Amino acid sequence: MNKLSAYYLFLILSIAFSGCHSAKKSLKRGDFDDSVFRAADKLKSNPTHSSSLEILKQAFPSAVAQHRDDITRNETAPDLQKWELLMASYQKLNKLYDAVKPCSVCMKVVSARSYYEEERNTKQKAVETHYEEGVKFLSLGDRENARTAYDHFERVNELTPDYNDNQRKLDVSYNIASFKVVVEQVLVTSKVYQLSNAYFQDRINDFLKTNQRINKFVQFYTPDEATNSKLKPDHVITLQFDDFVVGQTLIEKNTETVTSKDSVKVGEKTVNRKKVEFYDKVKAKLTKNRKTVHSSGLLDMRIVDFKTRQQVNQEKFSGEYNWVCEWANFNGDERALTAAQLRMCKSQELLPPDPQQLFVEFSKPIYDRLTDRLRNFYAKY
Repeated sequence: MNKLSAYYLFLILSIAFSGCHSAKKSLKRGDFDDSVFRAADKLKSNPTHSSSLEILKQAFPSAVAQHRDDITRNETAPDLQKWELLMASYQKLNKLYDAVKPCSVCMKVVSARSYYEEERNTKQKAVETHYEEGVKFLSLGDRENARTAYDHFERVNELTPDYNDNQRKLDVSYNIASFKVVVEQVLVTSKVYQLSNAYFQDRINDFLKTNQRINKFVQFYTPDEATNSKLKPDHVITLQFDDFVVGQTLIEKNTETVTSKDSVKVGEKTVNRKKVEFYDKVKAKLTKNRKTVHSSGLLDMRIVDFKTRQQVNQEKFSGEYNWVCEWANFNGDERALTAAQLRMCKSQELLPPDPQQLFVEFSKPIYDRLTDRLRNFYAKY
């Protein structure tokens, strides 16, 4: 046997031993289900694996007994809790059955049966109980009970999506349960920047449409949506740029004399018919230019209770953006310049972005701060 064949044999034996060892470890720590799954999986590929057979003989009846005990104990639990617990136990029993059923040698050493009918029956009972609870809480009419009702109808939808009129009940309960917030269009006093403001507004709208990450019961609307649906909101949010500056330019210039770090060849003479080279440090007058285009703004956020007209919250969010361009020029010997200085001298003065883009750039940090605050503020609603 060559080295490569020996290596593959060792690898296969290691994997086989490891699978058996894992099943044995699961059995020792009382995780009978995991032990069954591992042993059955091994026996499907290797029906004569004696260690896995012995483990399966012990683990399978222990796992079944464990779930049967849970079923007996939970029979006396309150209805809603009982049917969920019983359904979960029968699902686990069926997973055990599904694990050994395709394995002929497994079925010979264990007594296995399915619990499909029991699982269907308890699932149906769980659906009926959740639906009845949802109807009961929804009939109370207030927001908190509607939220409880919604959770029940949502569970029904997870178990049996087309059950009775559950979808309609979901919609009705959500409408009562949700906290409705109208976000007015962001106000900008200058017509010049309406396009950039539209970009900022679109980002806000996209964020609010994905409000599930804030709170599933908080629903945001645009003014048009609120008008079309004749909505009476709980809160109205007004966003307005109090102040902003776009394209404020500052140019800085600095001139200095620079000297080469090392001596370089500066000339040569013929002395006694021989050329003699002369070395010295060289200088250059370097002028550095730096243009900074500053843009900044301040956004005011006000949250007002729609019914009482009282201000609930007010905060301001600032943002700024500095566009910078650097270039240089020199007079004198370029060998006096460092590599970085020489690169800078090869740069040219560039035109800054247009005002619309500058508006967008300084509004980005404002967007981040605003959305973080909205997320935190409405998490409690």
